Amino acid sequence: MAKRSGGFGGGMPGNMGNLMKQAQKMQRQMEEQQKALEEKEFVSTVGGGAVKLSMNGKREIVSFKIDPDAVDPEDVETLEDLIVAAFRDALKQIEDEQASQMSSLTGGLGGGLGGGLGGGLGGLGGGLF
Repeated sequence: MAKRSGGFGGGMPGNMGNLMKQAQKMQRQMEEQQKALEEKEFVSTVGGGAVKLSMNGKREIVSFKIDPDAVDPEDVETLEDLIVAAFRDALKQIEDEQASQMSSLTGGLGGGLGGGLGGGLGGLGGGLF
C-alpha cells in the first residue's frame, strides 16, 4: 500500500506551530484589551440628568449622582425606574465595548467562530469514528 502524504504527519507540525503562536498572540491581545476595558469608565445619564451613574469595565460603581430635584416623595417609583435604567445602560455600554473588542480580535468572526468550529468538529468526529 502506498504511503499517503499530507496527513497528520505531512505539513501539520509547522502549521500547528503557527496556530499556537497565533493563539498565544491573540490571548495576549485579549488580556491587554481586558485590562484596558477594566480601567475604562462608562457613564450613563438618564432622565435628563436626573440620575448619573459611572461604572468601570469590572462592573464596579465608580460614582452615582441623583439630582435633588428628581427626589419626589410622592413619586418614588419614577426615581427607582431611572436608577434601573442607568444601571442597564451602563452595563450595555460595557457589553457593547466587549463585543467590539472581540470582533476586532477575531476579524468579525466573533460568535460565529465557536459555532463554525463546533459544526466542523462534529462533522470531523462523524467521519473519524
